[in-house]
Amino acid sequence: MPPGDTSASVTQASRETNLDLRPPSISDGNGMWTLASASGTLDVNSRYSYLLWCRDFADTSVIVTDGGDYAGFLTGYRRPDSPDTFFVWQIAVADSHRRRGLARRMLDHVVARDGANPRFVEATVTPDNIPSTRLFESFADANDCPMRRDELFSERALGDGHEPEILFRIGPLHDHT
Repeated sequence: MPPGDTSASVTQASRETNLDLRPPSISDGNGMWTLASASGTLDVNSRYSYLLWCRDFADTSVIVTDGGDYAGFLTGYRRPDSPDTFFVWQIAVADSHRRRGLARRMLDHVVARDGANPRFVEATVTPDNIPSTRLFESFADANDCPMRRDELFSERALGDGHEPEILFRIGPLHDHT
C-alpha cells in the first residue's frame, strides 16, 4: 500500500462527490496496473494478472474513479480453505487522492458489500509500512475487534532482500447483516 493514505479522516473522503466505488471490470485492469506501478511500494504484477483479477475477483475487489480518473483500487478474495476470511491482496491510491482516508473507505466498502459479511479480515504488511499498519489498526478499532500479528512469510522465504510479510488478522467482526 502506498504511504500516507491513512492520515486524514474518512469524512473528508466522503465529501468528494465525484468518487465512484464499484467492482472493477476487465477494462479497468490497465488502470489498476498503472496505479500499482505508480505507488512505488507495491509488488507490481503483470498487466495480464490485473486483467484476470478484474474478470475473476471483481466481486471481492473495488475500483475508485474520480470524474473518470482512477483514484484507487483494492483487490481481495475469500480464502478457499477459510471462506469466512477476506484477504486483502493489494491497495493502491493515486498520489492525487492520498491522505484522504480513501484506503479505509475502500476497505469498509468491500467488507460491507451485500453478501460479503466476512468474520475475519487478513492482510500482510511489511514492518516498515506504517501507513498500512495504521489502516488496519483503525479498521480493527472501528469494528471493536482484536487484531493479531504473526509472521506469515520470512525474509528468507521471500528472497531478494524482501522484508518479512506480517499477517494481520482482524476479527471476529460483528455481523454486517
